[in-house]
Amino acid sequence: MIKFKYYFLSALFVSIGVFAQEQEQPERKPGHTNQNKFKQLYDEFSTPNMFRTGSGAPGPAYYQQQADYKMDIELDDKNAKLSGFETITYTNNSPDELKYLWVQLDQNVRAKDSKSPLISGSGFSGVQRASTFTSSYLKDRFDGGFRIEEVSDINGKPLQYMINRTMMRIELPAPMHTGDQFSFNIRWWYNINDHVDGRGRSGYEYFPEDDNRNYVIAQFYPRMAVYNDVEGWQNSQFWGRDEFALPFGNFEVNITVPADHILDATGKLMNRTEVFSKEMLKRYAKAKKSYNVPVIIVTQAESEAAIKIKSDKTKTWKLYAENVRDFGFATSRRYIWDMMTVKIGGKDVMAVSLYSKEGNPLWEEWSTKTVASTLKSYSRMTFDYPYHKAISVHAKQQGMEYPMICWNYGRPDAEGNYSDRTKFGMMSVIIHEVGHNFFPMIVNSDERQWTWMDEGLNTFLQYVAEQDFGKWYPDALSAGQDAYPSRRGPAAKIVPYMGGDQDYISPIMTKGLNVHQFGNNAYGKPATALNILRETIMGRELFDYAFREYTHRWMFKHPTPEDFFRTMEDASAFDLDWFWRGWFYTTDYVDIGIKEVKKYRVTNMPKEEAEKLASRYGITVDDLPPLVFMVEEGSDDFTEDIKDGTLLENAPTLKEYLMDNFTDEERKNIKEPKYFYQVTFTKPGGLVMPLIVEYTYADGTKDKITYPAQIWRLNDNEVSKAIASDKEIVGIIIDPDLETADIDTSNNSWPKEEQESLFDAFKNKIKD
Repeated sequence: MIKFKYYFLSALFVSIGVFAQEQEQPERKPGHTNQNKFKQLYDEFSTPNMFRTGSGAPGPAYYQQQADYKMDIELDDKNAKLSGFETITYTNNSPDELKYLWVQLDQNVRAKDSKSPLISGSGFSGVQRASTFTSSYLKDRFDGGFRIEEVSDINGKPLQYMINRTMMRIELPAPMHTGDQFSFNIRWWYNINDHVDGRGRSGYEYFPEDDNRNYVIAQFYPRMAVYNDVEGWQNSQFWGRDEFALPFGNFEVNITVPADHILDATGKLMNRTEVFSKEMLKRYAKAKKSYNVPVIIVTQAESEAAIKIKSDKTKTWKLYAENVRDFGFATSRRYIWDMMTVKIGGKDVMAVSLYSKEGNPLWEEWSTKTVASTLKSYSRMTFDYPYHKAISVHAKQQGMEYPMICWNYGRPDAEGNYSDRTKFGMMSVIIHEVGHNFFPMIVNSDERQWTWMDEGLNTFLQYVAEQDFGKWYPDALSAGQDAYPSRRGPAAKIVPYMGGDQDYISPIMTKGLNVHQFGNNAYGKPATALNILRETIMGRELFDYAFREYTHRWMFKHPTPEDFFRTMEDASAFDLDWFWRGWFYTTDYVDIGIKEVKKYRVTNMPKEEAEKLASRYGITVDDLPPLVFMVEEGSDDFTEDIKDGTLLENAPTLKEYLMDNFTDEERKNIKEPKYFYQVTFTKPGGLVMPLIVEYTYADGTKDKITYPAQIWRLNDNEVSKAIASDKEIVGIIIDPDLETADIDTSNNSWPKEEQESLFDAFKNKIKD
């Protein structure tokens, strides 16, 4: 009898549903395609192939080209001119026949006939800085750009070439087949720009008080473009914003500079005993054994002495770098130099800083320690840093990266005083630029096309490294600070952007040159998305494992966004297509709220309703199984006897009323909730996200439940949850810890009285 009643009850409710559908025919609407937010990304993704697999790993036919360089570089300090002669050996590892080669001439962005200034709109404002007005309208354009004096084969025979702005096509004497190598020469020179005037990525800063320059030099040589399985030659022009796509290779570089200059660069210094003094060699040996405190290699006093007497002799620094994608160097007689060793995966790595006196005392105290801390944090999250050193160079208004070396801003005032903003700004840019050694210098994505793949991933890890730094160096924090004051990373930081004017927001999956609000789009939003993915959706263990797998698969290779997306899913068993689509392919935002909360009581089914139901199925009321009748508080059916607490006829408790439906064993475990609620959640925002709900009870206790994002899979607008509770619910808050970047918290709580205090907390978190 018990089983009969149970199955009859189940069938009865199914029948009731069918009956209702038969009676209520909805208005017919036109058909539609699959617009579900959980639709797989098959339409957006490329078809897996032998080069790149569906798992996100390199395929069995994956290849990449190699470009090796031998260069002799000379700095004319008097005229701020750089000249060079390079031999490039290019190896064709592709299955394709190549008839020509493409070389990047990025310095041509500063040529007098450059088209870069012409692609942006402009207009006159009522008030503008005099310096801006002067540089925009009263000065001749800087005469930069490469002067190509020779393009020849290895025997000096001229090669035919054509220059198209920042790209140069070199015609091959004969097509290159798989495995072929071709060596050719380029002789060039250019005028070095003042990077403070015009915000160049490299150049010099001039100090009129002592007539000296600090040089940070990059993009200084014609560089091979990438050829790969995705698009063939990556030959998108350099317009000034998008950065670079480069193949890996080995570099032998000889750099001739004034004899009293201090120089550091990508690669191992091969003639240290020739360019170091005996005292410098002693200090260097000490630095190799110092793991906690930087050792000064060139002191401030020595730097200031060199400024006064300029040598008219030269010195050549010889460097060799293996398996790097680029090369950069810094040189000046004004530099102070310090180093310390950091242990990475059982190997010693040298953390290095170059800075002039204008950076002290801030740089001497914190730069090299920040480099060392960054290497440890990033290695923990990815792979052990593979190079032998990482250099931070002080350069005004700079933040730029190259293999093993980067330039960073952060300068005290003339008296050596600095604010927290200056200090943490300097530390953050060092963490960020040193971090770029991992993305894209090793995990070598195409910056020209997918800016977020290096800037966004790196900004995410920058946040992790900043928090590590605050724990490892608590003395760096100011009074009242219990953690490093990160500018990007936490969800609340991206809310103003996500909730902004849609006319000025672009999807992350947009070419960097074409996005609105470049910093928020390429840095802030992807970093926040990954932080949410790690902390709220996947959890650290699953996320960190998958993220490391991605970095190991693609270190020293050329990944695409799909390789990242697929690997994160492949290594975690998390279907994240809904997340990638929402956060990366759209400009949707998060807004989840509480539409209504209904309270219910359980009572007997009214006699007339029971008779109608029995009649419908041709049975008597006595043949009906026990039926639970839910009455909403405040409705017309909510009669006085129900309101007064009468529950069920002839049964003092709900458990006793339903006893006929359960076995003896089931009766022992059955709960008896006293309160019933139906909470309807609404989602005005387009982004699908987990529904994080905190329930507060009358006794002051709380429960936080995270409903997976899939709760929205059948209705993207709203969803209801029926809750049976032993305790009375007196408050409900969505996303109490502001984990999801919800742009409007005014609908995040029930009752309404609690919304104002929640919204105030939200605003304070953004402000902080």
